[in-house]
Amino acid sequence: MIRKEDTRPVGRFTKPHGIKGELGLAIACDLFQGEDYPVLICEMEGILVPFFVEAYRSKSSSVLLIKLENVDSEEVARRFTNRQVYVLRQASDDDDDPPSPEGWNAYKGYTVSDRTQGLLGRITAIDETTANTLLQISDPRGREILLPGVREWILEANHETKHLEVVIPSGLSCINDSFTG
Repeated sequence: MIRKEDTRPVGRFTKPHGIKGELGLAIACDLFQGEDYPVLICEMEGILVPFFVEAYRSKSSSVLLIKLENVDSEEVARRFTNRQVYVLRQASDDDDDPPSPEGWNAYKGYTVSDRTQGLLGRITAIDETTANTLLQISDPRGREILLPGVREWILEANHETKHLEVVIPSGLSCINDSFTG
């Protein structure tokens, strides 16, 4: 039996693509890096169930089209719509890494500071309504900042003090403009 603590989230199935059982998978990491066809795991009726990948192709930088074994019709593929997708955690996985976008809710209430700009504010909400997760931050002046949930931007996550230290690219004007004027 697969236990949830032995897995890590990698994305979420979107909707079926075509009529032959292919599914969209919004990914949160380099899923096929080093492994051509991993086993993907979904929770079905309360049980984590492994599914073998028959084929995959890239639709965009954040969406893959996946063909699972024994999923051969649009009707069967619909059963996977909006399901969280996991892979088995490897011994090399770092448990201290920030979560994938599906796990960003754990950081609600954390304060966020940028290495160069200082305190950004407190995370008040997580917006997952689009393909790119956004962290809604209330800044010290009471304004709202929307920060993309990009794992690589996090330098340190201190769970004791509930604080994230990030490095935001200088060209991200929606953040930089918040601190001018």
